[in-house]
Amino acid sequence: MAQFPPLSEETEMLSYVFSLVETFRAFDGDNDSLISAAELGGIMSSLGYKVTEQDISMIMQQGDANGDGLLIIEEFLQMNTKEIELGELMSFLTTATKALDVEGEESVTGIHLYDIVGSMGIGLSLEDCNDIVAAMAGNGDGVANFEDFKLIVGSLL
Repeated sequence: MAQFPPLSEETEMLSYVFSLVETFRAFDGDNDSLISAAELGGIMSSLGYKVTEQDISMIMQQGDANGDGLLIIEEFLQMNTKEIELGELMSFLTTATKALDVEGEESVTGIHLYDIVGSMGIGLSLEDCNDIVAAMAGNGDGVANFEDFKLIVGSLL
């Protein structure tokens, strides 16, 4: 059974990516799951950044992979997670995500993740699994929304 060293750095990265999901939702003022240049500029200005239209245009161009002039959450995450690497843990989380998807889960708990990775022969402790899920759970209850979990894991591939 594969054993992992302490995962504090990895869970910190997962928490960071979850904060990016929340940031995207804050930028998406009209809740259409898209960020326009106007939304991006408005939020950045409200946060105290002095950005020009040219700055906003450049940011949008960097992230807009499909060229439609808008950012979808996957583009936003890709733009902000290019340098993150979780190593071997990533492959196990990807496999666990597929298993959870097959089961039709709406939420993920540490215990559920622990059961799945255990059945795969992965030596993550229950505490590790609880920490991983907590890093992706926004309300502190230790339960992550499955769609957010899948989005976060997918953005790190």
